[in-house]
Amino acid sequence: MTPLATGQGPLPGPALLARLRAHPVVLDAVLAVAVFAVILIGAAAGPHGRYGPRFGAHPLEPVTVLLAALACAALVLRRRYPRSVLAFTCAMTLAELVTATSEPRAPVAAASVIAVFTLAARTDRPTTWRIGALTVLVLTAAAMLTSTRPWYAQENLAIFAWTGMAAAAGDAVRSRRAFVAAIEERAERAERTREEEAGRRVAEERMRIARELHDVVAHHIALVNVQAGVASHVMDSRPDQAKQALAHVREASRSALDELRATVGLLRQSDDPQAPTEPAPGLGVLDQLIDGFMRAGLPVELELPPGSPEGLPASVDLTAYRIVQEALTNVHKHAGEGARATVRIVRSAEALTLTVLDDGGGRPAESPGNAEARADGGGHGLIGMRERVAALRGTVETGPRPAGGFKVRVRLPLQPARTGETT
Repeated sequence: MTPLATGQGPLPGPALLARLRAHPVVLDAVLAVAVFAVILIGAAAGPHGRYGPRFGAHPLEPVTVLLAALACAALVLRRRYPRSVLAFTCAMTLAELVTATSEPRAPVAAASVIAVFTLAARTDRPTTWRIGALTVLVLTAAAMLTSTRPWYAQENLAIFAWTGMAAAAGDAVRSRRAFVAAIEERAERAERTREEEAGRRVAEERMRIARELHDVVAHHIALVNVQAGVASHVMDSRPDQAKQALAHVREASRSALDELRATVGLLRQSDDPQAPTEPAPGLGVLDQLIDGFMRAGLPVELELPPGSPEGLPASVDLTAYRIVQEALTNVHKHAGEGARATVRIVRSAEALTLTVLDDGGGRPAESPGNAEARADGGGHGLIGMRERVAALRGTVETGPRPAGGFKVRVRLPLQPARTGETT
């Protein structure tokens, strides 16, 4: 028993149609044969029988068969040359109207109907209106002028109706194809934009986490390095001071581990119960940060008006803390022994201004090598600082001071940027 008999397997119709669509010339050839058969049937049938059309009522004229064969053969090329095929089929239809001696008249017009539909489906609307209207008028006028019946005879009006409907149907098919293509293109563009946006967000998140890790590691490791060096230096001569330095090393390393744990916790899933719940650091804990530097041997003077850290946006608060942390870390690493730092914070209604100054250890000016290291931040310090400030649409100024030392000045706006403002 065959698969079709048992209801199994695909039907041959869809597969055959898909195969014909893959070969449009073959499909057009099949269409041409079908139209030729319809023309021959229409030429031999009598439309006014007692019980409907009577087939074989009229003999087939050789001229009609020849003209129909030529017109249908041209339909094979209708996709490649739509205008030429329409012109040729219309010429065959006019030739039949002029040479026809019996009824029914103009069955070859069926080929012109297919050609009009093809032209409308494969060109634009203005072309369809111009050429389609011209075709309808020429064929209808020719049928009326060459007919022995009144101008309003059924055969004449049928040519007008069929060619007009073919033009309208072809234009509708073209519009639908354009609509579907636009939807597909929009969907592809949306998918492409969504992938690009996802990639951009991933890159931004990676940069943000990299900045957080750099700020945490650079600050605490610098303190650990200094205190470890002090402990190594005074271990034999002053063991009490060495123990105190080691205690600072332990405290700094524990703080580094806590901040690293909080930063790495950002990579966890939002529903992970082990994700950190502690708030991000801000200017509210600036005293603790400065106290750590002072214990490490860097005198820091803080000029902070009362109430300045209160009510700041979370992003501005965290950015300000990280900027002060990175600036003081660079002072501790590059300014040398005996350097002093000043942190000045000024808040206005529009912006928060941070200024971190150092005196360069009392030297009148920094050496070129040391100034270059300070400008580069020893690596990615100032780069991350500029990225943080740029994310908030702020400004940053860094550079050596004329009297010696280094200056970092940052302005962070407190108001959201207006729509249309460029970055």
